[in-house]
Amino acid sequence: MFPDVVLRTARLTLRAPGEGDVDAIVAAVADSGTRRWLPLPQPYGREQAVAFVVEKAPEVRASGRGLIRAIECDGVLAGMIDLKKTDWRHRTAEVGYWAAPAARGRGVMTEATAALSRWVLTEAAFERVVLRIAPGNEASIRVAEKAGFTYEGLARNAGIVPAGRVDLAIYSLTPADLS
Repeated sequence: MFPDVVLRTARLTLRAPGEGDVDAIVAAVADSGTRRWLPLPQPYGREQAVAFVVEKAPEVRASGRGLIRAIECDGVLAGMIDLKKTDWRHRTAEVGYWAAPAARGRGVMTEATAALSRWVLTEAAFERVVLRIAPGNEASIRVAEKAGFTYEGLARNAGIVPAGRVDLAIYSLTPADLS
């Protein structure tokens, strides 16, 4: 399993989500911009957010399937980022994230994605990190490119968003990309 690591950048702290984040999670997930690209339960209220921070996040880490981190900027929850689809044998993982509305357009997700990806490739000695992004999600595509990921191609009909099935653009980062 991944350690219960806290990562810090110049302005961000990536830490385990806690019960103090519940109201901010509910508010961010209620935003149509957040919901547009994520297959989240509907409705998503306080009960779901509490279960996410109290049960799901710790269980994902304990099972070895991944690592969920809250992104804190200036003392406020700016979003969530996680490692998922972890393959320990092949040392690969996928990064997923969402940004709270107030954090969008400020480089927060790029900074968080770069920090978590570089950590897993260096400190955790992984060999590959992947982002899968619906081609219409321009903000996430900018995050991938600014964080140093390389576009690999399109996986047709590979994802689900609330509007239905979508293609997914595949981006990757490997240790060689960090030099």
